[in-house]
Amino acid sequence: MRFVVAMATVGTMSVAACAAPDSRSGDGGLVLADPFEDESLHPLMGFAEDGKGKLFDGLVTHDAQRRPRPALASAVPVPSKDGMTWTARLRGGVSFHDGSSFGPEDVVATYRTLLDPKAASPVASSYRMLESVRQTGPDAVEFRLRHPYAPFAHKLVLGIVPSEALTGGKVASSPFNGRPVGTGPYRFAEWRRGERLVLTANERYWGGSPRVKRVTVLFVPDDNTRAQRMRRGDFDGTVLPPALAGTFKGADGMTVRGHDTADYRGVMLPQKHPVTGDPAIRKALNLAVDRAGMIRALLAGRGKPAFGPVPQVLGEFADPGAVLRHDPAEAGRVLDAAGWRSGGGGTRARDGKPARFTLMYPAEDTVRKALAGGFASDAGKVGVKVDLVGLGWDAIEPRMARDALVMGGGTPLDPDLVAYGLLHSSQAEDGFNNPGSYRDATVDAELDKGRRATDPAARARAYRAVQRRLIENPPWVFLVFLEHTYVVRGEQAAYEPVVDPHVHGVLSWGPWWNLEKWSSR
Repeated sequence: MRFVVAMATVGTMSVAACAAPDSRSGDGGLVLADPFEDESLHPLMGFAEDGKGKLFDGLVTHDAQRRPRPALASAVPVPSKDGMTWTARLRGGVSFHDGSSFGPEDVVATYRTLLDPKAASPVASSYRMLESVRQTGPDAVEFRLRHPYAPFAHKLVLGIVPSEALTGGKVASSPFNGRPVGTGPYRFAEWRRGERLVLTANERYWGGSPRVKRVTVLFVPDDNTRAQRMRRGDFDGTVLPPALAGTFKGADGMTVRGHDTADYRGVMLPQKHPVTGDPAIRKALNLAVDRAGMIRALLAGRGKPAFGPVPQVLGEFADPGAVLRHDPAEAGRVLDAAGWRSGGGGTRARDGKPARFTLMYPAEDTVRKALAGGFASDAGKVGVKVDLVGLGWDAIEPRMARDALVMGGGTPLDPDLVAYGLLHSSQAEDGFNNPGSYRDATVDAELDKGRRATDPAARARAYRAVQRRLIENPPWVFLVFLEHTYVVRGEQAAYEPVVDPHVHGVLSWGPWWNLEKWSSR
């Protein structure tokens, strides 16, 4: 799960002139700073997987209320009566950035490559419900599913690639990864890895030519460096952790915004570990952790407690009663009853085995580092020793089956899109899908009901049942839904907030989710 430092979202905006010459060149351009740099710009490698990519369009997009809206499809596809077939009618008169025409052959080629095991697309596992795709007319494509899947419209945000660019073989080795061609509002211009990415307006965009003609994305991983350069006038906007963003409040010409998200942070606890695999340890840690205190002390009050991956912003799908109180005394009683007795040095033990485990976090991620420290402190108060280690992702990923990890993820679009991969036993140890090998028959059954049911009320009952079961048999210690914060320079108009998913930034969701509609002066 990629990490992007917390930020929020903004709608239409007018940006006033500033001092830094490379960012205020008078060409209608913006310079934006992002801590995260994608490894690939290929949709089949996971670029803009949740939609809102500036270079590509899917068949479907989302509006500010997160409702599906047509993009390359002329209308949002709907399922057949049995829920097994979805037909998409395509928008006419659309061209790719290289001038070639968009058509059903491009949709078919994109999704067939996704499904091809030889292509080894890392996003293929999230499309296991899709059996086949075929062209059924000059402007129509049919998707055949393996089983009814209610939120399939949300999966149609996948960026469409020209069929000519899909020549077989692994997508990871395609030159398209670094020189993308899409139908989106912005065209690829330049990518200096580790430094900057430059996009220019697609003047033939089917939705109208963007008025912000040039976007330069500077990659600046360090939070303090981004803050310093923002103050200096190098950027028109940037992403900052909540406490650091708060230092810009009242600064001349600056605006700080905060938005609700579905972006959780939590401590993934491997079931195969001799300590974290014990349900009593997991339950006690959930009672021991002070979520509200963490939000106040570590996130400047910007966040909401999390007890599972389904956020309250999902309305009827969320169960507001599925919560865990902060009760260290009860945590101690749970551990005592399970045989974890207090011993020398303050660390409990059972049968000579200390209640001790390692918790990993991405070394450069200041938010996760702070949350890891707060969690370890609370765990220590009930006799569980947590050893913290900051690592790079290359070192973290091979250890996820045996060591705990501060993880993040989430989406405000549909509960299945986050809960199934994270919690269903069939997804165990599939990359970042269920890395802790959580297995619970009740959770599996309700997740299957939720994704296959077509009645919204039945789906809501299933996901509320999942959340209640997670309280009884917690897989992790979910901590917080972050509030994303950002700082922007200049004058804002027609502000329109959205609720962010985990993946957000200059090239996806976040404050620039509808950049093609902004104006610049």
